[in-house]
Amino acid sequence: MIRAMPIMALTLRSLVDRRRFWLMVLLAAVPVLMAVVGAVFGGDLFSRRIFDQLIVRTVLPLIALVFGTAALGSELDDGTIVFLLTKPIRRARIVLAKGAVAAGLTAALIVPATVLTGLVATSQQASLASSTAAFAIAAAVGGTAYALGFLALSSFTSRALAIGLGYVLLWEGVLSGLFEGTRVFSVRQATTGLAAMLQGNEGVRDTLDGTTSIVILGTVIVGSLALASWRLSRYQLRGGD
Repeated sequence: MIRAMPIMALTLRSLVDRRRFWLMVLLAAVPVLMAVVGAVFGGDLFSRRIFDQLIVRTVLPLIALVFGTAALGSELDDGTIVFLLTKPIRRARIVLAKGAVAAGLTAALIVPATVLTGLVATSQQASLASSTAAFAIAAAVGGTAYALGFLALSSFTSRALAIGLGYVLLWEGVLSGLFEGTRVFSVRQATTGLAAMLQGNEGVRDTLDGTTSIVILGTVIVGSLALASWRLSRYQLRGGD
């Protein structure tokens, strides 16, 4: 863990010291602004539908996509990863360090945004208070799965940002909502399923059950770390040829 701390610090600095970080801050503020508009005009914006369509379907995956692909992919694209790979550090530790930063930054933006959105809505409807915590926890877990998945993708291709954007817009945004069988391959569906479970609303139509949601998110998290670690070890061997 001690060796991982400098990697985390450098990764955090590279992600925060860029313009994209502030763009992600603005993106995370969109749900809060929408909730304020809804409160002013008497609308109820913090429902399960808005959580799914605004936060989970749009804001969460885009933030995770930017941080997840940049945490490792930028160094692979620039070739600076070679300097890190020459150090006696396990590849899995490098991936864990970078993944922790990407997932942590995603959670640091999306969780406060979810909570603030919920607080604004709660001022109009007190029954939403318990839902806010469930949505925030689900967003944090879902954000971790997204970020690590995109980090793993960036270890395989330099076009991870474009491919990830296609996945978010087409698969998560369209196909997973049209075909029931595709939901088990959807991080978004698993995130909303986890939120429903935490609220005690399992069995809601068009929502995955809690157990399935946890299995999907856990598989994505563990599998992404394993794939990225394997790919990084292959990168080292190929660089020494």
